[in-house]
Amino acid sequence: MSLTILLVDDHPIVRAGCQRLLAEAALGRVVEAEDVDSALALWRAERPDVVVLDLNLPGEGGGMAVLRTMRAEDPAIPVLIFSMHEDPAVAARALKAGARGYVTKNDAPDSLAAAIGSVLAGRVHLDHALARELALMSLAPTDDPLAALTQREREILALVGRGLTTTAIGDRLGISQKTVANACTQIKDKLGADSARALIRIAIGHGLAD
Repeated sequence: MSLTILLVDDHPIVRAGCQRLLAEAALGRVVEAEDVDSALALWRAERPDVVVLDLNLPGEGGGMAVLRTMRAEDPAIPVLIFSMHEDPAVAARALKAGARGYVTKNDAPDSLAAAIGSVLAGRVHLDHALARELALMSLAPTDDPLAALTQREREILALVGRGLTTTAIGDRLGISQKTVANACTQIKDKLGADSARALIRIAIGHGLAD
């Protein structure tokens, strides 16, 4: 198999590790991008056979914007998400947007090449634990606890759901990092959430992160 693989991640160390893994698997040529703009430019120039895409990217809209743009231009392109997020709500959002598979950066090293093979064969790739959690999520009741939030709190929750840091949220909204952190604490109290991961799930589950 000789492929062109577009690898999109903003961490050089991660890209170098993936390059080694893919070289060992002898899948083909790997081209690299580190942010939204370079990812889309290389995508249009190279027209790769498969894309391995991180969600937390510098640039407007992050990895989700890259995924949606690629899918709009070529609905058949297999995109494999390669993410630090293990939350099934994040995986569900990516699959809903058109990703063919989801691999976390804590998975076994050989899972990346196996996942690429799966999505190229037209299959959806998820490990068993993640697939089970997604199935359970689909059966869970969906309450709407957001009525207690202010408009600013809803804006912050939406940005948390998109994976932005407190610093990035502050820059986006023109407020301090401390103000964002305090707001996140208030949001957790109002929603009964015990972690940032829980806030991400709530934001995605209520469509705020789209």
